[in-house]
Amino acid sequence: MTTLEIRDLHASVIDNDIEILNGVDLTVRSGEVHAIMGPNGSGKSTLASCIAGHPKYTVTSGSITLDGQDLLALSVDKRAKAGVFLAMQYPVEVPGVSSSNFLRTAATAIRGEAPKLRNWVKELNGAMTRLEMDAAFSQRDLNVGWSGGEKRRHEILQLELLKPEIALLDETDSGLDVDALRVVSEGINRSVSSGLGVLMITHYSRILRYVRPDFVHVFHEGTIVESGPSSLADELEESGYARFGIEDLDNHPNTAVDAVNG
Repeated sequence: MTTLEIRDLHASVIDNDIEILNGVDLTVRSGEVHAIMGPNGSGKSTLASCIAGHPKYTVTSGSITLDGQDLLALSVDKRAKAGVFLAMQYPVEVPGVSSSNFLRTAATAIRGEAPKLRNWVKELNGAMTRLEMDAAFSQRDLNVGWSGGEKRRHEILQLELLKPEIALLDETDSGLDVDALRVVSEGINRSVSSGLGVLMITHYSRILRYVRPDFVHVFHEGTIVESGPSSLADELEESGYARFGIEDLDNHPNTAVDAVNG
């Protein structure tokens, strides 16, 4: 059983006094799916970035541990080796690096040794088949010219091959048509059934109809203001955040949080 524990976490943009996370408490265990929902600019992506160790943010107080190990004391690569995986909201394009080379290099770093080529090809092709990806896709430059759906499938491909303990999925449902949403969701569910703990950031309940969360958390002004079962996502879809006294930040892009957190 792997446990990610976040206690009274406060964080801001580095070299900036604006606090984005304002006392987050959350525990994610193996096999659990936690959905984080909330308006734009509430700090959801910042939370995922702080767990993964993004250098843009600085944790000012609080703790993040994985099975008791202090993640804040580890570099980004060591957090990944410890079992933390981040599917980024905006995957970076890497010209000149093929998908297959990227994946094998990442697997080598995580496993501590390079997988034998014959075994690796079989493993890669099997995962791509499950995700309904053409084998030729592995030779394309990483994320270069890819559609949103292609990027999302590739993130789940990474998830299946790297086998982390905890996955942070930041708007993995964005840019997906109905078929891609089904395939991506099936991939997530396969990993969850194998013991993966998931923290899923989303604006919509659509993906949560395929990947049913054990817990839904409403995020506002850098903290969790309410938690509940999966039915809470359906309530939010119908009524929005008005009952929490949350203003629609989509119409106020110049607020302090939006200015630095998007």
